[in-house]
Amino acid sequence: MKPYLLLICLLLSATAGAQSNDETAIRQLLDKQTAAWNQGDIDRFMDGYWENDSLMFIGKSGVTYGWTNTLNNYKRGYPDTAAMGKLRFELLSVKRLSDEYYFVVGKWSLQRSIGNVGGHYNLLFRKINGKWVIIADHSS
Repeated sequence: MKPYLLLICLLLSATAGAQSNDETAIRQLLDKQTAAWNQGDIDRFMDGYWENDSLMFIGKSGVTYGWTNTLNNYKRGYPDTAAMGKLRFELLSVKRLSDEYYFVVGKWSLQRSIGNVGGHYNLLFRKINGKWVIIADHSS
């Protein structure tokens, strides 16, 4: 094998590993959010979001900006564990956009004694200070 071809193969292999590690980190973050939600812990669920005034959340009531506003909306909409139910995410697509961004599309569902609900979501993840966080969430 020519030396430059070997170098290209090694670089592609290293890049694939980094992408895989990033995707694994994002999947683990979503798993941690699910566990926190299912334990009734909205504050810990919010650890997956960018704690910044520029966080964007789009839901049935329109656009909300800011981590604190998003937290308050979650607490208002899900005041107790009966309203929260048990969360399940189904990932439909996890796409690397760049070294700094991932785009995730999926389904969410809440199994609840007061009636089940669900819908779809898309999330924009950004790697900030070495940590993947959700910077934009559109859930319907």
